[in-house]
Amino acid sequence: MHELMGGFLRLDLINSLQVVFLGLVGGILSGFIGSGGAFFMTPGMMNLGVSGITSVASNITHKFGKAMMGSKKHGELGNVDKKLSMFLLVTSFIGIRLAVWINTMLGQGGGSHGEGGGSPAGDLYISLIFVGILSLVSISILMDVKKTSKDESTGPSRVIVDFFSKLKLKPLIYFPVADVKVSLWLLLIVGLATGYLAGTIGVGGFIGVPAMIYVFGISATVAAGTELYLAMFMGGWGALNYAFEGAVDIRLTMLLYLGSLVGIYIGVYGTKVVKEVVIRLVTAIIIILCVFSRAIAIPMYLRQLGWVDLNPAWDVYFNEASKILLYVAGITGVSIILYNIIRAYVQQSKIKAALSLTAK
Repeated sequence: MHELMGGFLRLDLINSLQVVFLGLVGGILSGFIGSGGAFFMTPGMMNLGVSGITSVASNITHKFGKAMMGSKKHGELGNVDKKLSMFLLVTSFIGIRLAVWINTMLGQGGGSHGEGGGSPAGDLYISLIFVGILSLVSISILMDVKKTSKDESTGPSRVIVDFFSKLKLKPLIYFPVADVKVSLWLLLIVGLATGYLAGTIGVGGFIGVPAMIYVFGISATVAAGTELYLAMFMGGWGALNYAFEGAVDIRLTMLLYLGSLVGIYIGVYGTKVVKEVVIRLVTAIIIILCVFSRAIAIPMYLRQLGWVDLNPAWDVYFNEASKILLYVAGITGVSIILYNIIRAYVQQSKIKAALSLTAK
């Protein structure tokens, strides 16, 4: 594992460049699928030796500025429903506060990775939540993509949307940009879950975005833009809460910014030229690979807690295998996104050329 200093990673040129890379990939994925990209950046920092709580804290702090840039771009494209975001914000703040409290309690005990480092108990908790929740999300999205691929005219599944619309859980609130009516009770529950996951593993978008699509009945592009707008406020609140606990490494936050503020513009442009079914497929593929990556690291934390009898020398192999698979996930996702963007650009260029010839 990399050497820690005062609970934070000792940054050299190679480590710094890796953190910037995490930010770049996370930014592209964030703009493209509406998540903050933390599902890639949080485990990526943990693979570098940063404790789980510091990884989450630094990433959620970074979430604020990046989400502000992304939501601005989505807003220009008409993809942000600010009214919906404000309703979700109410309980998301409660969820974040709860998550910070639990992470802090677990992060204070159970041993450490190094001098002042985090706790294996806290890292195990974060990893288990990560694997459990994102496995369910990826399987659900893949099942829906499979169903959609059989009939290209079919959009996201409306089974849950239709179920709740029949129940008519009042009061129902209309959101003009998203063009849907949603029960206040559903809004409060989704906001709480989104905030809790954002505060626990830094990944609120993977509950918020699917919920908007499959529970509220919103298009993928509006869900992505609205989630980024919401993430701007959640990031600010989460940063304040974790900073109060002394868990934020501002150096990591700034390095993530170097990459993500460039990457997010690439991702947002991709939503203009790539079909929704492709967005969902890319999302599912990346999540599954990231889940496997984090699962590989779990035996390391179990060994550190004394719950399994493994050779301590194996820790480095578990960590490196987890890190390699995570990078494969990020590079694969970004490659798919860039390929579709380039293909769409080439097709548009051919159409423009054909039209110009016709005009002559």
